Amino acid sequence: MNAKHASREREREAPEVPATPGQSEELEALRLERDEQIAAHQRTAADFANFRRRTSEEREREAGLAAEGLLMKLLAVADDLDRAMANLPAELSEEPWAEGIGAIHRKLLALLESEEVRPFVAVGATFDPREHEAVARRTESGRPAGEVLEEHRKGWRIRDRVLRPAVVSVATD
Repeated sequence: MNAKHASREREREAPEVPATPGQSEELEALRLERDEQIAAHQRTAADFANFRRRTSEEREREAGLAAEGLLMKLLAVADDLDRAMANLPAELSEEPWAEGIGAIHRKLLALLESEEVRPFVAVGATFDPREHEAVARRTESGRPAGEVLEEHRKGWRIRDRVLRPAVVSVATD
């Protein structure tokens, strides 16, 4: 048992001794001061706990922003590999270097998936400015106004929010 705890136990066990009028006022003043000190200590402890929580959350948020910056750069590489694979001539598809590029592409997509980064389908969806960035409007499409007709660049989500909006063409009246 530490000294502080033992002192509190003695205070509780000590018999109440009648005090003189001057002593009781002084005793009451000391008790009031003690109570104020305890309250101040409790407020300081609560403030410090809140400070630690806020700094921890801020550190996590900054780490997440740094990771998102890197993921955005990786998305540019994924876009380039998508275009390369889509435009690979059929007669070169069996070449070892082409198979190597395909393997790199699959590994990059697996890495993005492991970070919960996934592409989302834009074509056929209703235009949503939170998910799509319109770069063109088409009037003679035969599709309802506001429908996404073509995707020029994939949109990506990280967990449940948009990391990068899809660049699209949209039908108009």
